[in-house]
Formats: sequence, C-alpha cells, structure tokens
Amino acid sequence: MSRYEKGKKCIEGIQEKSVEEIFKDLDDIAPDLSRFVIEYPYSEIYTREEVDLKTREICTVAALTVLGTIPQLKEHINAALNVGNTPTEIVEIMMQMSAYAGFPRAINGVMAAKEVFFERGLLE
Repeated sequence: MSRYEKGKKCIEGIQEKSVEEIFKDLDDIAPDLSRFVIEYPYSEIYTREEVDLKTREICTVAALTVLGTIPQLKEHINAALNVGNTPTEIVEIMMQMSAYAGFPRAINGVMAAKEVFFERGLLE
C-alpha cells in the first residue's frame, strides 16, 4: 500500500468526511499540500502502534487549542469524538491548556468544541 493510500485510509477511519471533501479547498491552489498531509502525519505518524488513536487525537486537540487554529481544531474535535474521547475529556484538556497558552486560547477552544458538540447533538 502506498503512503498516500495508507494515510487516506487512516483519515477516513477517524473523520466522517472523505479525503476529497476535507482537502477540496486546497486542490485548486496547493494540491501537493494535501498530499503532504495525507502522506506524512496520517501515514507515518498516526498509524504508528506505540500510541492509540484516542490518545493521538486528544494530543492533537491540545496542540491545536494552544495554536488557536480553529478550523483544524473543529475537525480534530470531531475525530477525537470518533475515536472514543468524550466531550468531558476534550473540554478538560482545553481547560488544562489555559495554563500553557492562556485563557483566550482555552476559551476559543471550548467555544469551538461547543459548536461541534451542538452540531453532533451532544448538548441539550
């Protein structure tokens, strides 16, 4: 299996969207960037056996919360839920990030999570 196919299989196992749908906005301007993302983090990192996908996704949620990259954060909140993280775990990790990235980033992360939880019917 090629690196691309391995990465594509990984992404489609944790996301609800197809690879084509996820990267459609890049295809007309930077198609190689999509390929790089598929072939490196998803093929070479996410598929390593030393850490499970649940742990990898909660770590990614933490990193994206700290970085403040909301569109990608929402995608990974969805992925974290898809691989077994709970809304409570996700919010707790974001709250912990307030100690490292500040309250604005933690609040922005929690608000992004709130949107995802609402869209998925996880909030009353």
